[in-house]
Amino acid sequence: MSSHHIVREKQEPALYIHDLGEFNEEYLGQLLEWSPTLIVNATLYEKIVSLGLKVDIVVNAADQEFVQENTKVIPAKGEALDEVLDYLIKEKYSAVNVIDTKAKLRELGSYIDEINIVIFTATEKAYAIKSGFSVWKPKGSVFHIEVLSYFETSNLKQDENGDFVVINDGFVTFDFNNSYLFISEKL
Repeated sequence: MSSHHIVREKQEPALYIHDLGEFNEEYLGQLLEWSPTLIVNATLYEKIVSLGLKVDIVVNAADQEFVQENTKVIPAKGEALDEVLDYLIKEKYSAVNVIDTKAKLRELGSYIDEINIVIFTATEKAYAIKSGFSVWKPKGSVFHIEVLSYFETSNLKQDENGDFVVINDGFVTFDFNNSYLFISEKL
């Protein structure tokens, strides 16, 4: 018996591969499971195509030839990531997953009201949350939280490294007065 999923265009987060680094190919497969719009930095185009993936959009391409048909190009006048986010917002995408070697979420603060951004590195998943955010996690899950102001949480304790560890299987809730809190989870 097979199941068929109908995925409407732009319903799934787009995937932008800025820098693959040591990113786990199994995680990459999970991010590609629902066939998102795949955007890659031009420096990674050949590698991504060699993995057998269909690239929809290339950013920062300088007179490059593309092997695949129907590949769009986003010319980058500035930071490639900024160009990709501007493009996705203009095209009415609601979310994007970004693969990079560093989770520089704070630098993307001006985009957070317009598009949900999750940054994946080889070791973590980083994102911004609003007050009242709640998520179920098993005991022992670890969050790194950029503590810039006071916040309250349930079911977490801070360890000696400054990370926050889930006390019991169950929901973790965050309450605070700022617009956002930047958190990351270990993969």
